[in-house]
Amino acid sequence: MTLLTRPLARPLVLPAALLLAGGILTVILPASSSEAGTPQTLCGSTSSASVSGGAYMVDNNEWGSSAYECITTNGNAEFRMVNSAIANGGDGAPGGYPDIYKGCNYGVCTSGSGLPIRVSNIHEGTVTTSWRTAQPGGSSIYNAAYDIWFNQTPATSGQANGTELMVWLRRQGPKHPYGSQVASNVSIGGRSYNVWYGNAHGFNTVTYLMTTGKRSVTNLDLRPLEANAVGRGYLKKSWYLISVEAGFEVWQGGAGLATKSFSVKVTRHLACDATVSQRYPADHSATDVVVKTADDARVTTVAHFSTGNRTRRLRATAQGRASTVYGVRNARPGVRVPVSVAVRRGAGAGTCSTSFTPRAA
Repeated sequence: MTLLTRPLARPLVLPAALLLAGGILTVILPASSSEAGTPQTLCGSTSSASVSGGAYMVDNNEWGSSAYECITTNGNAEFRMVNSAIANGGDGAPGGYPDIYKGCNYGVCTSGSGLPIRVSNIHEGTVTTSWRTAQPGGSSIYNAAYDIWFNQTPATSGQANGTELMVWLRRQGPKHPYGSQVASNVSIGGRSYNVWYGNAHGFNTVTYLMTTGKRSVTNLDLRPLEANAVGRGYLKKSWYLISVEAGFEVWQGGAGLATKSFSVKVTRHLACDATVSQRYPADHSATDVVVKTADDARVTTVAHFSTGNRTRRLRATAQGRASTVYGVRNARPGVRVPVSVAVRRGAGAGTCSTSFTPRAA
């Protein structure tokens, strides 16, 4: 088996990178929001560019090699590796990890990310991500992997000191995740993974390797993976998610690797509590569905009658209360009617439910 040796820390991603390229000293600056459509070429260990109006950062991050290697980005949430002479063989670490991220990496933060989030506040649908890649064949050795960082405090200007959670979509070549395999064919969030774990530099690294390689994922929910890491003792609920990165660890070659599109959606959890005024309303009567949530939240209730669904849309008051009436007419006595509730305000959302059971008059 090939041992993957990880570095103590990734290098700081500086706002400006000084490179010596072709004998000319070149300054590569991150793109500002006004430069969103300007193509850029990024080379070396510390060159980066802000893209999509500052919502994401593209980072060349060639931290483990001095070979010539560059990526390009057109200012959107994408990049392509156009040149690579990386040739790290043996049991060594990869030559680099060209990536795109949302959140904060070594104190360099994207705008409006919605991060950090305390682990205990991550629920189903709180953080979802989609990623579409191009992965060439040939002799290149690489993986396509998420690198998701958790810190013990909400912010850090250096190395995150909690947990590195990696999700390997696919690998080409003999390399395997850092550490030792601790579980096989584990079903998490509807996908199958092999799980690896190691800790050599003061923070945990847990890797979820997809048993069937993928070139893209859509709406990958981080909640099941985070919950699995918490359950295994590799992550604590009091820690904070600070960044979501996606890229390619490259040991050899890699030209043609590309992120075609990338997105991270952060939805803050809103409180939601639903009750009914009558649990057993008589036929030809009614019951109120009362929802308690954030003030001025949009509220949608759906009563699932056996004859069809009945939907109500309303707005919570300044006190966070919303109420709507469901009439009971010719409903089947004794058949429970579930009521699902969804609440939303800004980037926050939540769900809850209640029910009632009609009875004969």
